[in-house]
Amino acid sequence: MEEKRYLGIDIGSTTFKAVVLSASGKVVSSTYRRTQPVDSGRLACTGRCSGCGNCNMGSVRKTTDDFLKKSGFKLGDMAAVVVTGSQIVSDTSRFIPYDFQVSEVSAHVAGAKFEHPDVDAIIDCGGQDSKCMVYNPIMKLWTSMMSGVCAAGTGSFLDSVAQKLGVKVEEVSEKVNYESNTEFSSVCAVLSATSINKFKNRVPIGDLLAGACKAQARTILNSVGQLLLHCPGRKILFQGGVAFNKAVAFFLGKLTGSEIVIPAHHEVMGALGAAVLAKQYDELRDRLEPGRVEYEPTRGKSMLLRVKTTKRDFFAKDDDRPLVWRNLFFPTEILNAMGCRVRTLETYAALFARKADRVKQALGVAAQKGFDQQTCSFLRMLEGMPLDKPDFVVSTSQPCQQAERVFEDLVRGYGIPDRLYSLQTPISARSRNAVDTIADGLAESIYLMEKAFGRKLDPARLEEACALSNEAADYARKCQELRFTSPPLVRGSEAIYNAVVFSQLWGSRDLVDIQKAYHEELLAKKEWAEKRYKMEDTHRLLWLHLPPFYDSRHLDFIEKTCNAPIVFEETNFIGWEPLDPKDPLRSLAKKLLTSGFLDPSLRVEYVKRAIPAAQFNGVILYTHGFGRCSLADRAFSKLLRETLDETGVPLLALEGDCMDASIDPCSTVTKISSFVEALNLKRYGNLFGKIH
Repeated sequence: MEEKRYLGIDIGSTTFKAVVLSASGKVVSSTYRRTQPVDSGRLACTGRCSGCGNCNMGSVRKTTDDFLKKSGFKLGDMAAVVVTGSQIVSDTSRFIPYDFQVSEVSAHVAGAKFEHPDVDAIIDCGGQDSKCMVYNPIMKLWTSMMSGVCAAGTGSFLDSVAQKLGVKVEEVSEKVNYESNTEFSSVCAVLSATSINKFKNRVPIGDLLAGACKAQARTILNSVGQLLLHCPGRKILFQGGVAFNKAVAFFLGKLTGSEIVIPAHHEVMGALGAAVLAKQYDELRDRLEPGRVEYEPTRGKSMLLRVKTTKRDFFAKDDDRPLVWRNLFFPTEILNAMGCRVRTLETYAALFARKADRVKQALGVAAQKGFDQQTCSFLRMLEGMPLDKPDFVVSTSQPCQQAERVFEDLVRGYGIPDRLYSLQTPISARSRNAVDTIADGLAESIYLMEKAFGRKLDPARLEEACALSNEAADYARKCQELRFTSPPLVRGSEAIYNAVVFSQLWGSRDLVDIQKAYHEELLAKKEWAEKRYKMEDTHRLLWLHLPPFYDSRHLDFIEKTCNAPIVFEETNFIGWEPLDPKDPLRSLAKKLLTSGFLDPSLRVEYVKRAIPAAQFNGVILYTHGFGRCSLADRAFSKLLRETLDETGVPLLALEGDCMDASIDPCSTVTKISSFVEALNLKRYGNLFGKIH
């Protein structure tokens, strides 16, 4: 009987790689070739034209067929085909009928382990991104990091440098002066290339190339080297197209203090891993369960109530109540007790951001005012979108002092600089006198609003608001408990927009009615779900921070394509104690301090406690502003990662922007795929999913 063959294909941004693997584990043939744009300008066509190669997808099919023909095979000879790479798109399956698509991360790990079974650390550097993969023995799975939107740590950077210096990229390592002290910026590919070009007539070529290779090595570690922080002296496999350049490997070794090993098939390691996984898939395909998690489909009353209050609070024009702008954290119990019309500016910006054309226009207006991408996109939206003039503005100094400055700029523009009150909040709930400081600040804000509105706050109304807040919080905790202790009840991609923590309805009857209705709906959904699933039947993910408001496709990809339910969201977590209506200001101060979002260490404690309570097996953090937002910055993600490492639960940090789709990283889908594949491997023993 003829031995089975398996094909792995890796289509990256600059190269096409393919490997044919035999059933006995021998690499039968491989190819590595640069991709070129086609002349026709067509991306794909609908006819039987894949053989002509005149469109992009047809060109890929022709390249595949040519490779197989030279190897003595046809596509139909393959027992299984697995593809990977950043250029695999929905149309690819029409031209290359593959059995499964895996992430580049999982493919590179599989290829590395094929050649070096004992490997536990990998750096892959391709034309578009850099990746680091490290095996975590506590979690018993591979964790990974990928570079974001910068090209400085990728093959494209060295390509551009070599072109500027008139050197073939294949000859760079031979010409490098390894003893050179020349240094160039590693912050940005454009800056580095500009610096190198500036000095090319004053510095020897060997020194220029050394500086470029050192800059690339540093940038790789800056973007993905966090995983290697506690791993000095270990063996690291360096693979991908950049591994042709032994100078980069040399400087990576110096920077990490580790042995850098370039494997034999480094340039096709993703394709090799895909072929290895094709063999595994072929062995498992008859046992894989194809089903997807389903949800009780009834649209409940709570959604209608939310829509009604949103339209009333944000879009009603015939409301004569005083309009108060607030940020996400100023207590609305006070504002609702005073009979104000509340507009939470970040929430209003998020609603506005659901229309892409309006976002572009608003960001353009903000840019004309001088607010570039160094300013948070929420705040740029506020500077660029129409806002009704407020009667008063309240905010908190934490977690975002940049927002305070923008709020100040906005009220100055409206000619009401004396109508802004900023509540000074400490950075930690454990700060000395924190409760008294905030309570005094709340009292001052009430005094200033009473003065602005010409009427007093009725203490009885504030007591009632605190009581209503307690009632709503009690229902919200019951909802939380139901979702913690049940199979997936609702899609996280929908529930995250409830964001009850940030609601401006606290202290109102409306929120009580919404949470009560939601609780009743969840009880019915629990009964429906438990007839179909057990808690251990699915992954259970916890989502931290906010989503990208302009598009839910990443959350849908997690839940629908990857079949990994988001069971709960941080924005719906109620972590504070009940309010004391007889001591409202101190109670509200405690609530503000212990809601979690103002104190990073407290947030991490909440997550740590929630993991066993809800049986979470993965955590996703969306780092708005690429880790610059104080609610999801590097310090928070570092503390979170260290804590989760102790618990054995992996963290996926997705870098992006909640408002500005134009800087959405192209690597997000790969990061999600590799994360869920790692969870599959740990829970089911394979990357592909549940088996029977």
